[in-house]
Amino acid sequence: MAHGTRRAAGGACRRRSRQDDAALRLSRRSRSANLRTVVPDALDAAEVAVNLAQVRAEIAAAAAAAGRAADDVTLIAVGKTHPASAIVHALAADQRVFGENRVQEAAAKYPPLRAGGAEFALHLIGPLQTNKARDAVRLFEAIHSLDRPRLAATLASEIARARDMNLARAPELFVQVNTGEEPQKAGVMPVEADAFIDECRSVHGLAIAGLMCIPPADEEASPHFALLREMARRHGLRKLSMGMSADYALAIQFGATHVRIGTAIFGQRPAVPARG
Repeated sequence: MAHGTRRAAGGACRRRSRQDDAALRLSRRSRSANLRTVVPDALDAAEVAVNLAQVRAEIAAAAAAAGRAADDVTLIAVGKTHPASAIVHALAADQRVFGENRVQEAAAKYPPLRAGGAEFALHLIGPLQTNKARDAVRLFEAIHSLDRPRLAATLASEIARARDMNLARAPELFVQVNTGEEPQKAGVMPVEADAFIDECRSVHGLAIAGLMCIPPADEEASPHFALLREMARRHGLRKLSMGMSADYALAIQFGATHVRIGTAIFGQRPAVPARG
């Protein structure tokens, strides 16, 4: 009797095990299906080309409305989290200026393209950690996120080092101003910006090309663009990096010389796995 009971118990365990395995497989398939519905497909070359043409036309129209030439505005195609294939599609459509938020992602994505003969300028538009300054100086033609004295000192040192090594690397530098005074956002506070710009120039010997801002998402952008324009005027700076997919036409009215556009060109960004 006990032996029969053990056989029955063993069979029940095996059935539960098979049921558990089936449930696990179903759960995995369900997660995969959900992922496919959430993660957008990468756009093909024709779609990227159409999007670029539309953005360029809108830039030209906004510039004309402001009494400016379209060539006064540099379009930075932001490849953040998009694959290298998306950059290749944009290159095929004659886009030659790209932006990235992270040094590590840019270092993995763009050097192989350059090694293959592609010619383009690369701009860092995201926050820069001090310990990534050397890599940034050697990889980017412009850095839009200079926002603190320690970073200014480190960039000055790395630019001098590159010059001593005959690397001819001196990226254009934009001071990022936190016009909305948002604690979670990078950028020097407006009340401190004038002194910081002067310090970058006089203490660290840095050539400041312009200013950058990212207005709060839930506020009207016009006052922030106007503030940055006035600050640039006071310091004799000609370049203004402001305006993204949702507000670049408005930014051009306020004098933007660089607009940073990703979604309107490449579509929605792919999901990024969480980093442990």
